[in-house]
Amino acid sequence: MKDNSIPTDSHPWVQGKIQEIFQEVSKVIVGQQYLVERLLMGLLADGHILIEGVPGLAKTTSVKTLAEIIDASFQRIQFTPDLLPADILGTQIYNPKTQDFFVKKGPLFHQIILADEINRAPAKVQSALLEAMQEKQITIGDTTYPLPEPFIVLATQNPIEQEGTYPLPEAQVDRFMLKLKIGYPTKSEELMIMERVTKGITDSMKKILDPETILKMRKIIRQTYLDPKINEYIIRIVFATREPKDLRLDLERYLRYGASPRASISLNMVCKAYAFIQGRDYVVPQDVKIMALDVLRHRIILTFEAEAEGLSTDDILKKILDHIEVP
Repeated sequence: MKDNSIPTDSHPWVQGKIQEIFQEVSKVIVGQQYLVERLLMGLLADGHILIEGVPGLAKTTSVKTLAEIIDASFQRIQFTPDLLPADILGTQIYNPKTQDFFVKKGPLFHQIILADEINRAPAKVQSALLEAMQEKQITIGDTTYPLPEPFIVLATQNPIEQEGTYPLPEAQVDRFMLKLKIGYPTKSEELMIMERVTKGITDSMKKILDPETILKMRKIIRQTYLDPKINEYIIRIVFATREPKDLRLDLERYLRYGASPRASISLNMVCKAYAFIQGRDYVVPQDVKIMALDVLRHRIILTFEAEAEGLSTDDILKKILDHIEVP
């Protein structure tokens, strides 16, 4: 029988576990430490993640690799324009023999969900995820079914500008704790990727985490110390996206809507998770600056003037972060 207990002095144990995870993932994924680290943070901070990047950057492979080292149920859902809500949620089916309906559960009834190319499905399918992501339950007919813990949606999407894609509804985008933007690998990393793939080099993966351990690690993360001054710093950053006039940076003409209170909660939690992965039991202000873009970039909406001038949400957020005093 496995011993899933976590030692009282948990941080040395945690650091060993974190390093073991990165070592296993590196057997398959070359580079992409930013992506792998954030995926792990989402899992440990109990938050869904949206990953954006052009095809071929190992978005899907990274999620599948992380799922392989976790002893939990995993399901990949390929989103397409002809997908229906019942295809992912499940539906009631009539049985003519018993003259009664029975429920056939959909693929969302798993612990780790890879929603691949989520922006290729129409809005009604994307919106079908809302209850599952927020309430961790699914309603089919008159019955509501709880989803297994831990439950996390890791969604990939191609850039919105690409043909055949649909922008995600604002209400759903806000449910993602992090939005990651993935770039191209370096020359040395791409050379290693090419050699591994062309030579057919594969390594077997071993299970490192199980649901019970993940839930225990989440409890440790919630206990990570975050000074009240850092909480105030988080609030100042979020409020600056809603009331940009106070900064006197002439940003109000670029911001149509600011971040919701869900942004403050998410930034608090991911800063704790980031500190946890770095081997600390306390959060420092630099953690907030590092994580702010990933938490906020999808929660603010720019004006047409900002888009006309070629400004991105990252550009606006960097100006805000540079201007607000660090505690």
